[in-house]
Amino acid sequence: MRVPAGVAAGHPATAEVGLRILAAGGSAADAAVAAVLATTTSESILTGIGGGGFATYYDASTQTVTCLDFFCSVPGLDGDIAPGPMVPIEVFFGGVPQTYSIGGASVGVPGVPAGCGEVHRRWGRLPWQRVVEPAMTLASSGVVLPAAQARTLVSVAPALLPGEGAAIYAPRGELLQGGELLHHPGLDRALGILAEEGPATFYTGRLGRVIVDTVRATGGALGPADLAEYRVLELEVGHALIGGSHVYARHDLNGTIDTLAALPADLSTMSRPSRAVAVADALRTRGRQRLGDTTNISVVDHEGDACVITTTLGIGAGVWMPGLGINLNSMLGEGELITPDLEPGRRMQSMMCPLVVVDDSGDLVVAAGSAGASRIRTALVDTLLGVLVDGLDMPSAIARPRFHVVDNTVHAELGYPEDELVALEEAGYEVNRWPDMNHYFGGVSAVGVAGAAGDPRRGGVGAVA
Repeated sequence: MRVPAGVAAGHPATAEVGLRILAAGGSAADAAVAAVLATTTSESILTGIGGGGFATYYDASTQTVTCLDFFCSVPGLDGDIAPGPMVPIEVFFGGVPQTYSIGGASVGVPGVPAGCGEVHRRWGRLPWQRVVEPAMTLASSGVVLPAAQARTLVSVAPALLPGEGAAIYAPRGELLQGGELLHHPGLDRALGILAEEGPATFYTGRLGRVIVDTVRATGGALGPADLAEYRVLELEVGHALIGGSHVYARHDLNGTIDTLAALPADLSTMSRPSRAVAVADALRTRGRQRLGDTTNISVVDHEGDACVITTTLGIGAGVWMPGLGINLNSMLGEGELITPDLEPGRRMQSMMCPLVVVDDSGDLVVAAGSAGASRIRTALVDTLLGVLVDGLDMPSAIARPRFHVVDNTVHAELGYPEDELVALEEAGYEVNRWPDMNHYFGGVSAVGVAGAAGDPRRGGVGAVA
């Protein structure tokens, strides 16, 4: 079976932008880039053009996979200013407090504009201005905030309300509710500059100058050299087998490919309780628990090419480009991303893992990615098991209850099979039964032979073109 052309994303407006570009003759790359730009309006609680990300591209004609890194880099190449202190904040997620740091000193060099430009340069068909145009239109009108994102907003409000964020997310003094209009004044103007001047405007042009002035005015060290020296990187492509299919993706900080490779080969013949223990054991070795603001877009076009892009702002720095509706990332305030080898110009690491799955003939089976920081790996593993081993359609595989492992604790969503949870307890795990289906457990969006779907936990949708 051939994968149908389609788009899966974290918001109906994001998916609609991708579908419109496909209908206009655009490639999977065109549609994915247009959708990423649209998320700066439709999913700014989760991501934005001021952040970083990764892309995985499948070329059907050559059956090759390419992984690109446009995540954030460490600033400081200019060497003319020392960063000030970051601003500590605390957010509550599942009742558990988590500490982050925001402010100008937390801002890494943004990569999304460069990444969008590189994906379009390599695989796009439509003119750049045509690809940016739908996001400009969306920014002018604003979007309806889904109930799922409104619940996320409650958790991350301490990061999003500083600066211009208060007027955007709490325009009447109270947080926006599901069904209300989310609008970013000035964002259409910023996207218009991007359409006119190209991605370079964020690095050596008008918008780049605004970024430097804004970050330095709020205590950051990011300077002109940091932006001018930023480059998109091509990465080694990792490989794992699951359910007789081949998974290709980059090697991420949380080890998604390594986890898939560590799963038993006989998953299809194991009992579900035994399989649950085997999956938990594979996940436990690298379990982490962070909130993270992330979104994913998966696109397959009419030629069978696929483009999967995952982007993030971290928690968001609360540093807004004045009058342009763009929040900048907080990557340097994400404790789990800080490694001993970081120095100015060095690319930071991430848990994001956009992937594609092909069969033994090299034909596409699934294009997928997920939001959710440390739960990205969990969500992708469970979704792939659902589609490739259990034979579920894509909406069912994404929507079914999941569990996530942190050290010796299994966090299980409402509705997860009790016999499997009992088996996990008998294997020595402590099981924390959550009272609901929760956006904590990730946000998958995928297109494949089993259909197209977004994650209901985060208001996601999928549609076939």
